[in-house]
Amino acid sequence: MGTNKENPAFGRHAGLLKGTVILGSAAMLSKLIGTMQKIPLQNLAGDSVFGIYNAVYPFYTLLLFVASAGLPVAVSTFVSERYARRQYAEARKIFRLALGILTATGVIFFLLLYFGAGTIADFIGVPATEPAIRSISFALLIVPAMSVFRGYFQGLQNMLPTAVSQVAEQCVRVVTMILLLFYLTGAGYDDSDVAAGATFGSVTGAAAGLIVMVVFWTVYLRSEPKYAKQAETMTAAPVLIRQFAAYALPVCLGSIVLPMLTIVDTFTMPRLLQERTGSDISAMEQFGLYNHGMPLVQLVTMMAASMAAVLVPSVAAAKELKQVSLIRRRTDLALRLSWLVSLAAAFGLAVTAVPMNVMFYKSAEGSSTMAILAFVSIFGTLNIVSASILQGFGAVKAPAVHMLAAAAVKVAGNVLLIPMWGIDGAAAAAVLAFFVAGALNMLKIRRYTGTVFSLKANLPKPLLAVTAMCAAIVIYMYSCRVILDWLVPAVPDRLGATVVALGAVSVGVIVYPAALLRLEASISDDLKLLPHFDSRIRPWLVRLRLVR
Repeated sequence: MGTNKENPAFGRHAGLLKGTVILGSAAMLSKLIGTMQKIPLQNLAGDSVFGIYNAVYPFYTLLLFVASAGLPVAVSTFVSERYARRQYAEARKIFRLALGILTATGVIFFLLLYFGAGTIADFIGVPATEPAIRSISFALLIVPAMSVFRGYFQGLQNMLPTAVSQVAEQCVRVVTMILLLFYLTGAGYDDSDVAAGATFGSVTGAAAGLIVMVVFWTVYLRSEPKYAKQAETMTAAPVLIRQFAAYALPVCLGSIVLPMLTIVDTFTMPRLLQERTGSDISAMEQFGLYNHGMPLVQLVTMMAASMAAVLVPSVAAAKELKQVSLIRRRTDLALRLSWLVSLAAAFGLAVTAVPMNVMFYKSAEGSSTMAILAFVSIFGTLNIVSASILQGFGAVKAPAVHMLAAAAVKVAGNVLLIPMWGIDGAAAAAVLAFFVAGALNMLKIRRYTGTVFSLKANLPKPLLAVTAMCAAIVIYMYSCRVILDWLVPAVPDRLGATVVALGAVSVGVIVYPAALLRLEASISDDLKLLPHFDSRIRPWLVRLRLVR
């Protein structure tokens, strides 16, 4: 049985929270920027081009995960374990091996995607997707190598390089896309060329992200501690490669199933919608409407992905040191945080779906679908975090199997529900699929770690806080709309929706935490892990009578 004291190399719970905050903040910022990328695309080019873009992007994501073969996660975990054992030189060897392997696989899958673009477009049934597929393929030459650098720093639990890289990547991506959108739409190019220009932003963004990581790596080498240069017994490269494969391939399988869910939509939704609407154009427009809610849902799940990036090496290090109680505490903390945040985000997005849709996409069309998709936030977040816990604990096959089950549920749900309810049915199928994956992961966590996430303990009070939040938002939205109509009768719909939506978000951000602190006393115990909580944060909460 390990001691409850943590290894100084990794810090205490505050290290987990700090890393999550850094990566989470960067992820939220980069995802906000990424959302900006899709908004001008839809606004300037319409839902048809938006549909093409969202049909193409999953193939790039799928091949990206296959090209990486789970190695970034493996690098993070292996580096974390080596540092826990003070095997610093071997951690560097792991980095070099992974960089070489991923560079080679990136080139291979670039060639497959570039020269196979026509075949893939035929499979989709939309020939206009071919230029966009070929355009985005160049990112496969860059992203795999960038992910190795990120994995290494995350294994050191240094989240700043990844955070800066993410923001730089998205900024350059958006700038490239907007410039190309203005040029291509202004010059009268057709939908396929406009979509290709939109996807090329991923290439320039990836190049910017890689440059940032190389700069951080260069600085790190110059200031590297002397202990990292000590002589030590090294594991042979073939042995390390076998260990990589044994760990990374199941992770890869779990990773590719997530984009496979969107590929399921790519292959099933246009055909099912075409049968429902009787038109190819209408089907792609409906597919574009379905994807209105995805960027907003991803804002929440990206926070979970950031927590997962911190959690995998953290849990792996605790497991390596046989600190069972520490694993349970970190698992419980991660699940509670992700549950509380995603619950509020899902209900908040569902309640504000109409003004959000008008604010971002000019029309309220598809708002019911966006409201249903909002609940993917809850189960998608729990799925990502729980999968990362299992991976850190060494149970790398379970999340992959569970996501395969989710993919099967998505296929069946699309086939059964789209003919009846259209894109609303596809959204309901997505919620059900992520629920299945998350529930299976939670059952497996209980078996491996002994951690039980009880709905009886974690649902009533947060649900009351969410109810208070939703009531406050509804009252605000109604009052704001009445006041706007009285003060400015001719206010444009989009401007009015923007005022309502942004104000509603502010109301939710204030009311939910306040209600939660009043109802859930244990939340203040979690907050104690934040730096300077007792000296700076707690006094303000006491004055507001939110904590005692």
